Amino acid sequence: MARSAQPASEPEATPLRVLFDGTPLLGERTGVGRYTVSLSEELASMPEVRSRGVAFTLRGWRKLRRVLPHGVTAAGMPVPARALRAAWKRSRFPPVELFAGPADVVHGTNFVLPGTLRAAGVVTIHDLAFLDRPESAGESDLPQLVRVSARRAKAICTPTAAVADQVAERLEVARDKIVVTPLGVDPSWFTARPPGEQLRRRLSLPPKYLLFVGAAGPRKGLRWLSKAHQADPGLPPLVYIGPGVFESSPRSQHAGYISDVDLRSVMAGASALVLPSRDEGFGLPVLEAMACDVPVVCTDVPALREVSGGHAELVPYGDVDALIAAMNTAVSDSHSPEASVARRAHAATYTWRRCAELTVQAYRKAVG
Repeated sequence: MARSAQPASEPEATPLRVLFDGTPLLGERTGVGRYTVSLSEELASMPEVRSRGVAFTLRGWRKLRRVLPHGVTAAGMPVPARALRAAWKRSRFPPVELFAGPADVVHGTNFVLPGTLRAAGVVTIHDLAFLDRPESAGESDLPQLVRVSARRAKAICTPTAAVADQVAERLEVARDKIVVTPLGVDPSWFTARPPGEQLRRRLSLPPKYLLFVGAAGPRKGLRWLSKAHQADPGLPPLVYIGPGVFESSPRSQHAGYISDVDLRSVMAGASALVLPSRDEGFGLPVLEAMACDVPVVCTDVPALREVSGGHAELVPYGDVDALIAAMNTAVSDSHSPEASVARRAHAATYTWRRCAELTVQAYRKAVG
């Protein structure tokens, strides 16, 4: 008896060769660095992608080998970053593949798309604050570089729909070219515990405190926060965490840049997180605070309104009285079971795995 024919098995799809900008992994990691490391870790675990990192710096690119996920190789472009950026404003030369090898996709994770030869370009634009105040980014050529990158890219990633709409309008690109890839919350935030006595002593933390997390800068609304905080002596002391120079007062302190492990504990012990930014692209500390069941006060701007999802005290930017009232409301939060569950459940909808899956969709959009 003749055997019945067996259905042919589907051939396995060839993994996409992705070359991503790993430069943000070098040095102190703020928002873009944390995004890049978490995304790279997820991509490394996905069989449909074969990723490699590249650093655009003449010195120190070899350090990238020590910070990339296991199995992800590193390359560098032995050209000064300033020279590369100047060249990429005018043309695609030098193409990154010339130094890092062939790729299907080149992903500029930090606003700028490197020059490419044959690879499809994808760029992540985290916000557009630099368009209005390029000096605040410390890079006067950034607006032109991002405009060129957005035009050349086959797909653009943004962390929120709010930023996607701004990019489409202000950079004059098609909205359907943009893929929203929300950032994620690491599961360790949901089990964070307040700081122990040793950490409290090391950072000189008061028993109760309000917390700001982020890099110091003009768009973070820190003068507004300081003015509101000093106007109400009944509020807990204010603790700043992050790189940069912060204004100090008798009731505030800068604890510096700390490790992720310490940051989770400091966040979990806060009476409330305050993020008074004039503008944000995402606002990851908002979700991390919610994962720790810490009340949140933030500015009522599109991205923070989108990310907080109705679980934060929203304040019009610059309104001192409203900020004082919101901070007092957050500090007196009862942590009712309903509110706590709602905060944590909202934060849990944001995962780095989902961010990576949507990013791979952007890669396929670019090559397809």
